[in-house]
Amino acid sequence: MEKHEIKKICCIGAGYVGGPTMAVFAEYCPDIQIIVADINELRINSWNNKDTSKLPIFEPGLEEIIIRRRNKNLFFSSNIEDAIGNADMIFISVNTPTKTKGIGAGKASDLKWVEASARQIAKFAKSNTIVVEKSTLPVKTAETIKNILSRSQENDFKTEKKIFSVLSNPEFLSEGNAIKDLENPDRVLIGGDDIRAINLLSEIYLNWVPNHKIIKTNLWSSELSKLSANAFLAQRISSINSISALCEETGADINQVKNAVGMDTRIGQEFLNPGPGFGGSCFQKDILNLVYLCEYYKLDAVADYWQGVVDINNWQKSRISKLIIDYLFGNVAGKKITILGFAFKSNTNDTRQSPSIQICKDLLLEGAEIAIYDPKVEEYKMVNDLKSVSYEVEAKWKRKDSIEEASKDSDAIVVLTEWKEFYNINWDFLYTIMRKPSWVFDTRSCIDNEKAKKAGFNVWILGNSKNNYS
Repeated sequence: MEKHEIKKICCIGAGYVGGPTMAVFAEYCPDIQIIVADINELRINSWNNKDTSKLPIFEPGLEEIIIRRRNKNLFFSSNIEDAIGNADMIFISVNTPTKTKGIGAGKASDLKWVEASARQIAKFAKSNTIVVEKSTLPVKTAETIKNILSRSQENDFKTEKKIFSVLSNPEFLSEGNAIKDLENPDRVLIGGDDIRAINLLSEIYLNWVPNHKIIKTNLWSSELSKLSANAFLAQRISSINSISALCEETGADINQVKNAVGMDTRIGQEFLNPGPGFGGSCFQKDILNLVYLCEYYKLDAVADYWQGVVDINNWQKSRISKLIIDYLFGNVAGKKITILGFAFKSNTNDTRQSPSIQICKDLLLEGAEIAIYDPKVEEYKMVNDLKSVSYEVEAKWKRKDSIEEASKDSDAIVVLTEWKEFYNINWDFLYTIMRKPSWVFDTRSCIDNEKAKKAGFNVWILGNSKNNYS
């Protein structure tokens, strides 16, 4: 292939990374045919649904792009073989969850879907195809992909051995802001040892990304940069959450501390918002992967340091659960608790590693009845996330369609996701339909707490030293 010869792209994986990323590619590269392929036919059917409000992923701005580009130069298919066979460039954007068993269980990434994708590429792709890692992967995964692409062809004596170029192009998008992040990225990182392949991928991004934002590295630097970036961001969240607990015990106010610290130009304001803990598909998984990598190379002190970031995050969720129980007179059995927000953050329907899951489980195990409202998370996701509770107790929870419905006859409201509609709740009305005393636990500092207090609520705010109602 000569320069500008990338005409057909295949992306294996139609999830939170693959779908939005390829949509933006299609938007800015109308001359390139893009097929997003996935073995999950239900997911593909959702992407192809005529009703674009039923897309499997909610991201502001995504629906509009799908309407403009779908079936023009953007296609969604479950026929992975054909998609691979026709592509000049193939992105691997499959799930890489943390292993639950075997060596590295609880820390190392499970690469079975990456390996399966690589074997399919080796079998069905044409020679001289560029293979791009897009999933969040541990360091030296590219080497594994290279080996699979090469060695899986050894028993095929009938055809000429295919040649592949492997690149690392990690995503740095933030869920809820993915389209904006993709359209105006801080940087685009391309790692590899094939200059020609790097330049071909770079030429695609140059359709909308300035050249100075495109960083070219070796494979290992690219992979480690992704893990490191997520680890640093997660560390900030765990750090501010640890300080929020100290604020509650002293005379400090977490928002005042946050603003003062954030004005230090060396630190800045980003990722200093206290909350119930970080969630999503990457932060915990990537940090645990980093811990595993450090342990492998006998860097025990470094491993302990990063493990501490995860431990603080888990502690924060448990701390909030305990506080809710303590303020409700040490007992939530038979009490109804309203959960506002189940996604791990606003502007997304992703619930992976959401703090809401653990907090709901803690309360259910204590005997509480729970009513959950989230504007974008469907019931089947909640069922899947909370199903383990039924193994221990009879799960008493229901999804509701409105704040009011969820709050009726409730003892307390717990705000766990910072959806905009929670900023302007009619607290006067909610107080009339709830049991007394009525509580609000605001873990996101997003409600109008003065209006809630004026309505009659006892209000607990994360990081506020005035939360003393004893």
